[in-house]
Amino acid sequence: MGSQAARLADWTTALEVGKRVAGAGPTVPPEERVRMRDDLTQLVGRAEGLVTDYTGLEVQGFRSRAWAMGRGDWIRQNLQGLQRLMEPLAERLLERRPDRSSFARKTLGTQVGGILGYVSRRVLGQFDVFLPPDDDGLIYFVGPNLLEVERRFALPPEDFRLWIAIHEVTHRVQFSAAPWLRGYLGDTVDGYLATVSLDSGELRQQLRRATEELRAGADLRSGIFLLLSPEQREIFERTQAMMSLLEGHASFVMNEVAAEHVPDLARLKRALAARRSTKGVEKTFQRAIGFDQKVAQYDAGERFVREVVAAAGMEGLNLVWHGPANLPTRDEVAEPARWITRVTG
Repeated sequence: MGSQAARLADWTTALEVGKRVAGAGPTVPPEERVRMRDDLTQLVGRAEGLVTDYTGLEVQGFRSRAWAMGRGDWIRQNLQGLQRLMEPLAERLLERRPDRSSFARKTLGTQVGGILGYVSRRVLGQFDVFLPPDDDGLIYFVGPNLLEVERRFALPPEDFRLWIAIHEVTHRVQFSAAPWLRGYLGDTVDGYLATVSLDSGELRQQLRRATEELRAGADLRSGIFLLLSPEQREIFERTQAMMSLLEGHASFVMNEVAAEHVPDLARLKRALAARRSTKGVEKTFQRAIGFDQKVAQYDAGERFVREVVAAAGMEGLNLVWHGPANLPTRDEVAEPARWITRVTG
């Protein structure tokens, strides 16, 4: 684990706060945990075959594997990943202020833990892009959350779990079929962190610019975007387009494959839509932490993929995995015909 990131925040506090916010979720008896682990192991293997057959993409290296975990396990794994990502920024920050106070470390740990604790109650599955090579192919499933949805909407566990497994396995197939993608995403994160200003004067300028744009009529809902510098905005837009592709492709494959192999798919879709629906304070909180953007990425990206496949076929779409130059821009995600013209000729 990065030595500088370990000094940036109190990660023990983050884990403790995260677990408190998350709660344990529904009780999972030991025999149910064993059955879920066995089910997910079998379903992930099946999903990998279905996804590769449908997409024509191949998996390299280890086969996809399931880890049925609790909310606390999910928080711990994501805290470890966050520390790895934060190492370059932590090194810069601690060069300027090597004696970071215990209060500051605990405050940051509390904030991070609170956000991850909330998200751990919502996430069903996750392919962790930044795991070490020996763990490649590992897919997380938050068992209490799966059970909660199945019980609340009376869903057949095997059908629902296969549907979710197809989505997460598709992410694994994406990164396996396009080995450059992991490094490209990591470089993008590093590039963004390198632009984060630690100078109070520059931060004041960004706030002043955002205020001026709001007065000129900018959308208040894009507040986070308004606080970004021009360089950060370019990275942000490029990242949003890439994530729309990844999430949209996974959603498209998830639904197209499930249409042939999962009974009563419409019922599962209604249940998931009902679970995602929030209002009041929770909806405001989701917008504040950017959680609502993930759903928007699903919708925009799935529309892009569906239109490209309809016009150019799966073979045409798969050109997107050939290299960074073939990734769609934000404008191309909104207008797939522009990507088709540029990439497929």
